[in-house]
Amino acid sequence: MKSTFKKIDQTNCGCADKALLAIRLVAGIVFFVHGYGKLTGNPSIEMFAGMLNNIGFPFATFFAWIVALTEALGGLALILGIFVRPAAILLSVVMLVAFSLVKKFSFPAGELDFVLLGVSVGLALSGPGHLSLAHKLIAGDKKG
Repeated sequence: MKSTFKKIDQTNCGCADKALLAIRLVAGIVFFVHGYGKLTGNPSIEMFAGMLNNIGFPFATFFAWIVALTEALGGLALILGIFVRPAAILLSVVMLVAFSLVKKFSFPAGELDFVLLGVSVGLALSGPGHLSLAHKLIAGDKKG
């Protein structure tokens, strides 16, 4: 039985870095698109701040800007593979607030927030992997 599981779920296939790259790219694109949309008017910061204000969020305009910048810059960080852990921690906070306060832990309305929360937590724990700009920069420093 062990050999069957080993054949099916090999853990030493060398694919972890490729998996992290795929996860970073997909999540990064989603976050970037959402943040960039807020920053450029689709929906506008004012609309997003209004939604936050309607649910009773304090300092709605300030936090609308924080969320938009976190999503856009955090998404870009995930795509490039730099500052992945700090970006993922901040994105986790954004997604936890979105899932709990905005979506009220409801499914299916909050499923994207829930998935992005899980991905963000996973990336905060794992880091970017070897297929990242951060790894290339670190490896380049060791050569010189």
